[in-house]
Amino acid sequence: MSFGQIPYDVAHLLGGAVLLLSFVLLYQRRINAVINAFATQGALLAAAALWQGWVQDATGLYLTALIAFAAKAVLIPLALRAVVRRFDLHRTVETALGIGPSMIAGVALVGLAIMVVLPVTAGARALAREDLALALSVVLLGMLMMITRRNAITQVVGLLSLENGLILAAVGVTGMPLVVELSTAALVLMVAIIAGIFAFEIRERFDSLDIGFLERHRGERR
Repeated sequence: MSFGQIPYDVAHLLGGAVLLLSFVLLYQRRINAVINAFATQGALLAAAALWQGWVQDATGLYLTALIAFAAKAVLIPLALRAVVRRFDLHRTVETALGIGPSMIAGVALVGLAIMVVLPVTAGARALAREDLALALSVVLLGMLMMITRRNAITQVVGLLSLENGLILAAVGVTGMPLVVELSTAALVLMVAIIAGIFAFEIRERFDSLDIGFLERHRGERR
């Protein structure tokens, strides 16, 4: 293997690891395990940004890596664990779709991402094309997690995982301004904060974070 291939291989290894953690998030059935998987995904995302900073000689990506590690691997998981302890949520995650069907749907979404991205980016560098395919896969799996989980906390994790895919796409594109990456992260983080407030409101009113209580409250379930 030539030394020129190493940046390509390491970038794909880190991007693939972030994608693998998206499947781990879909597979987990307990809230603490979901939070641990998300923290690991955040650490891998920071490593991917750090590596891209070295490959692209872009010092701004080092700051992105630092912010991603502090927020996604440390601060947000700590905050989520505090919520779990406060509301005593050590239990199995309710799902709208079984684990097996969720994994099959996830594989299908990854295939869809590859089919969409690779033909559209035919003229781009191979590294950028495949990084974008991995990033879109992470985004789609985050959306799938939001759809198939009935617990508000795990839906917030799905939203944040979706944001990880957006950041992975941003750092993989040469010349992407740091302000674009940070503004994207800030936008999705604000949405996550709103979702967190929504989760607390559900808890206060219905004594649970299962969104199924909203359906029963509206009279959609008898």
